[in-house]
This record gives sequence, C-alpha cells and structure tokens, in this order.
Amino acid sequence: MVAFGVWLGRGQKSLTGYLLGGRDLPWWAILGSIVATETSTATFLSVPGIAFAKDGDMRFLQLAIGFLLGRMLVSAIFLPRYFDGKLFTAYEVLHQRFGGITKQTASLLFLVTRNLGDGLRLFLAGIALEKVLGIDLALCIIAIGIATIVYTFVGGMKAVIWSDCIQFVVYMVGGSLAFAILINSFDGGWAEYLEFGTETGRFQIFDFRWRTTESFFLLNEPYTIWAGLIGGVVLTLGTHGTDQMMVQRYLCARNQRDASRALIVSGFVVLLQFAMFLALGVALALFYTQVEPRTFERGDEVFAAFIVDQLPIGLVGLTLAAVFSAAMSTLSSSLNSSAAAAVNDFYVPWKQRSQQGQAEPQGLLGVSRKLTILFGVLQIAIGIGASYVSTSVVGDALAIAGFTAGILLGIFALGIFTVHANQRGALTGILAGVTVLTAIKFGTSVAWPWYAVAGSITTFTIGYLASFLFAQPSSKDPS
Repeated sequence: MVAFGVWLGRGQKSLTGYLLGGRDLPWWAILGSIVATETSTATFLSVPGIAFAKDGDMRFLQLAIGFLLGRMLVSAIFLPRYFDGKLFTAYEVLHQRFGGITKQTASLLFLVTRNLGDGLRLFLAGIALEKVLGIDLALCIIAIGIATIVYTFVGGMKAVIWSDCIQFVVYMVGGSLAFAILINSFDGGWAEYLEFGTETGRFQIFDFRWRTTESFFLLNEPYTIWAGLIGGVVLTLGTHGTDQMMVQRYLCARNQRDASRALIVSGFVVLLQFAMFLALGVALALFYTQVEPRTFERGDEVFAAFIVDQLPIGLVGLTLAAVFSAAMSTLSSSLNSSAAAAVNDFYVPWKQRSQQGQAEPQGLLGVSRKLTILFGVLQIAIGIGASYVSTSVVGDALAIAGFTAGILLGIFALGIFTVHANQRGALTGILAGVTVLTAIKFGTSVAWPWYAVAGSITTFTIGYLASFLFAQPSSKDPS
C-alpha cells in the first residue's frame, strides 16, 4: 500500500490535486473510500466483540439503519451547499454565513476530536500487530502510523481514495474467509450456528423498549430502535454532513449527482457490512464456547486472537492485511482531511493577514505535507496513550464522534435554516453545546447515540436565542 500510494502521488504539484484529487474521481471510487474510511479497526475488531459478549446480539444494526436514513438527508440538505462554490473544506460554508471566527472554531473542534478518535483506532490496529509479532504495543502503533504517513504524505487525496478502494476489498475478503472457516469448524456447520444464535438470543436485531420502571425514557441503553433511528440519523447528519473527512470526499466527485450516488449507496453497503461483522461475532461466541472454550478480558481482542491462533498460514496474512487495511484507510483519510482543514481554515487566513500576503500554491502544498506528518505523529502519541486508558474502542470512538457531530450539526443548521442567527450567537451556541455534552458525558449515564441529539439541539437553540441578545447585524441566509 505504501508503494502504491507513492506511485499514485507521483508528480503531485497542485493543492487541488493533493487535497481533492483534482475534483475528477469516479463515484464508485468515492463510494469505496467512504465505506473504507468509516470502517476502521474499531469496526473490524470491535463490532464482532459486541455480538460475542455474554449478553451480545445484533441490535447494533439499528444504528446502521439510522446511518442510512441520515445519508439520504445529507444528500438533500448539505450537498447542494457544498457544490455551490469551489470549496476545500466544509467549514468554508460557515465562513460565508457567519465569519472567520466561527469557521475556525468549528474546524478546530473537528481537528481535536478527529485526531483523538483516530488515535484510538490506531491503538486497536496496534493490538493485532502485537499479537502477531509479540513485540511492544507502542512499537506496533508507531510502525502502522509511519507506514500510513508515508503514502499519505506523498500521494495526497488521490492516493488515499484509490488505496481505500483496494483496502475495502481486502478487509471484506478477509472477514468473509474468516467467517467461512469458523462455520466449517463446527460439527453441525450452519445448522449448529443458527441454533446457537437463536438459543442465546444473539440474532436479536430490534429492541422497541422506550421506558423502564426506573426511567421514563430509556436513554442509558445505546442499542434500542429509538437510539438507533434518532441518534443514528442525527449522528450521520453531523459526521457525514459537517465532518471534513467525509465532505472532502464529496468535493472530489465530478458533480453533485455523483457525490450523492456515492453517499447513499454507501449506506446500504455499510448496513450489509455491519451485519457480516456481527454475524462473525456470533460465530466467535460459539467457537470459544463449545469448540475451544476460552475467556477474554476485552471483546476487542477476540477476533484478533482467532486470526492469529486459528487461521492457517496464508489466510493469517491475508486477514491481518485486512485488519491493517481497515486501519490505514481511516488513518490516511484522517491525516489528509486534517491537513486540508488546517491549511485552508487556519494557515491561509493567517497568511492573508500577515505582511507576507497570499501564499503561493506550491508553498501551500509543502505546508499540507508537513501538517500531514504532524497529525500523523499526534495520532501515534494518542494511540500509545490510549493503550493505558481505553476499555472499549468502538464505544469510545463513537462517543467522540457524537460529541463533535452534534455541535457542528447545530451550527450548520443555524447557518442553513435561519436568517437572524449571527456570529456571536453561533459562538455562544458552540460553548453551550460543549458545556452540556461535557456534563452529560461525565455526569450522567446517557448512552453515546444521544450525544449528537443533545449537542445539536443545545447548540442550535442557544445559538439562535443568543443571536437576539447581542447587538450585531445578522447575515443573510445563503439559502
């Protein structure tokens, strides 16, 4: 993958080519990149652990249904705004509506949470490499991080997207083969697998509970139909509608129609993909219950242990390549989008304000590459730190995503759907959103799918009301 990325990036000379692939990539490549980007090692290793758990099941799929519905709304609401002008980042829309400070605040929020979440994903990939090589976990994290930095640094967005497509194929083949081998390891084959899943309740998909005797509305359970549909839709509006890592992919498309097609079809692919990984988790539960009984401290470790201990030579390598593909596809996208946000939302405005004036395109390309290295080193450091504190990577990563997605969604909604909101109100809304979500995260047992809902409602409501309290001329609604 490193060699392929370097080859793709040869002759890269323009900022548009480096950050947006020349805005001329086919929709199916963007589709593959969208799916591969959101399928990190947290999906490949942690999602099977959800169904593997003692009380595990497939209710996680309710979130995937919400993700699909959310994509349809993103296509209808956000994509027209992004294709109105020649934009590099999602947050330039906020600059047009409110001003530079709002844009930079939103962009900073993206940079902080994106690199925290992807540092966790890098840590999980390191666990798999550690089990193979038996060397220190920190060295494994550093090795994967450096490999990803190299081809992202050289190849830019074009290398990222085409590498994502290959990585998508690799990890789907790896996961499918591992599942087939698991089924063949059972004496009763499919029949035994289906009987086990039915008897243990692991095939349950829908949970329509909405209240208990202790709670009027069930907010502390992440896998109910209400958390899946409401939380999943709102989370996707934030992650796929306002997150630079996804928006950057749409802007690589030849037109809005191609971007919309890639986005919506990706929702169906992700739904099928989650179903496969959860089914794999059920098979792992049967294997380690009846074939080779064993207990695990962390659900994240189960699939990695099976790969290393049970797969035959050759398939071990292929499936581990799938693990690293899932990791590198997300990390490379994260590095490139972080560099794009930092350059266009911070460096270029600073350059314009300074005495040096407008930066030359070649200079911006060099800055983008340096920032790619910087964010890569930062994620390596976070990954190493996560090895000491994280207990559930998929839960932690999605909680971080929900934290920022709701706030950004609230700000974008202010800009798109209101006339009277202004920059002071928007900034007040961001502060209120951060405050409320911090209180919810550390002071309550509310489940993470509701973070985006709480953050977006708080940010939008407080931002709108605060706009009337501050004496500042309002901007016209760009819609």
